[in-house]
Amino acid sequence: MTQRVIFHVDANSAFLSWTAAYRKKVLGEVVDLRDIPSVVAGDKESRHSIILAKSMPAKKYGIQTGEPLFQALEKCPQLTVVPPDYGLYVEASRHFVQMLRQFSPVVEQYSIDEAWVDMTGTERIFGSARLAAETMRKRIYEELGFTVNIGISSNKLLAKIAGDFEKPNKVHTLFPEEMEAKMWPLPVRDLFLVGAATQGKLNKMGIYTIGDLAAADLPLIRKKLGKHGETIWHFANGRSADAVAATPATNKGYGNSTTTAKDVTTSQQAYQVLLSLCETVAARMRKDGKCGGCISIHLRTAEFKSFSHQRVLHNTTNNTEQIFRAACGLFDETWDLQTPLRQLGVQMTRLSDEPYQQYDLFSSVSPVQYERKLRLDEAVDSLRDRYGEDIIRRAKFAKDPQGHMAGGLDKARRTGVTKPVPEEF
Repeated sequence: MTQRVIFHVDANSAFLSWTAAYRKKVLGEVVDLRDIPSVVAGDKESRHSIILAKSMPAKKYGIQTGEPLFQALEKCPQLTVVPPDYGLYVEASRHFVQMLRQFSPVVEQYSIDEAWVDMTGTERIFGSARLAAETMRKRIYEELGFTVNIGISSNKLLAKIAGDFEKPNKVHTLFPEEMEAKMWPLPVRDLFLVGAATQGKLNKMGIYTIGDLAAADLPLIRKKLGKHGETIWHFANGRSADAVAATPATNKGYGNSTTTAKDVTTSQQAYQVLLSLCETVAARMRKDGKCGGCISIHLRTAEFKSFSHQRVLHNTTNNTEQIFRAACGLFDETWDLQTPLRQLGVQMTRLSDEPYQQYDLFSSVSPVQYERKLRLDEAVDSLRDRYGEDIIRRAKFAKDPQGHMAGGLDKARRTGVTKPVPEEF
C-alpha cells in the first residue's frame, strides 16, 4: 500500500513578507522590510494595536507576535511599523494557494497563510517527497517573492509539527519512525492544541515533554483533562487519521467580536457595539443562506476577566433586528451595570438552512411584519454588495464614530475588497 505523503506549507511571517514582497516587486522600493527591524501592527493610538508579524531583525530585539505595539517600541525605538493591509493579504493568499494546486489538486487551506497538500502518488511527476518540497519552496520564493516552511509526513498532524521546526525557508520531515528523536524531546507546549492552561495542568502531573505525554497513562490523562486530554495524548503518539479536505468544512456558527477604543461603561454604549456586531454576523449568515437558533454573547472586562451567556431561541433567524434584541436581552441579564468592558462579542449557533418563526396571540411581531424585515435586510445586503457597506447605515450610527459594522474582521476581509496585484506576485 502506498504511504500517504502530506505537506504542511506555512508562509514565514506572512503579513510582513507579503507586504515586503509587494513593495519590492510592485512598488519598486529599495529597502526590504525583512532586512530591517520592522513589524506589521495597527494604529499606535489604538488600545488593541498588537504585533501581527515581525521581521527576523525585529525578533532579535525580543519582539514577539501578539505583544502590544508600545512594548515593542520600548524594545526597539527605531522599529519600522507598517499598517496591516488585509486586501493585499487576501490576494497574496489566493496566489499562494493557486501555486500549491499546481503540485496537487488536493489542497486544504487551514488559514490565510498555511495549507496542507496531499502529495501522495506524485513521485513520478516531482520525484521524492523532499525533492518535491524543495521544488515547491524555491518556486514560491522565485515567483511569489516570499519564503515558506514545509513539513512532510504521512499525516496532517505530524506534517504541521514538522513545519514548525527551524525557520525560515526550511523543509523538514517527521515520519512516525522519526518521532522519538525529533518530536518527543520537545516541550509539551509545542504540541498542536496544547495551550498555556493545558501546559500548566500537564506540568503539575510531571509531564514536561511531548514524549512524557506520549508515555503517560491514558486513563489518568482522560480523568484529569477529559476528552481534550485523550485527543492530545493521541497527538503525542502521532495519531491523526484526518484526510486532506479540498472542500472547506461547513460553518458550525457565525460570530464576531471587537475590542472597543474606550471602556464601555453604560448600557447604551454596549447596545451600540452589539448592534454593529449583529450587522456583520447577520449579513454573513444571510450571504451563506443560514439561520441560527442559539445566540451567545461574550464580554471581557477592563481587567481581562471574560464571561459569556447564551440562550436557545424559539425560532431560527438571520434577521439583524431579532438577533440584536436577543443580544441586548442577554447583555442585560449578564452585565452588573458597573464593571467597565473592553471587548464584546456575539455568536449564533444551531444553524439551519431555513428560517423558522413561532407566533402566538401575544407575539409582538406578526408574520407580515417579520416577512417585511427579511425583505428589508435583503435590500440592504444588495445595496452594500453593489456599492460598499458604507452606502447605507442605521440612523443610530449617523454621528457616531464607532464603525457601524464592527468585528474582528477587517473591512477588506469582510467585503472581499482587495487591491490589484500582478499575477507574478
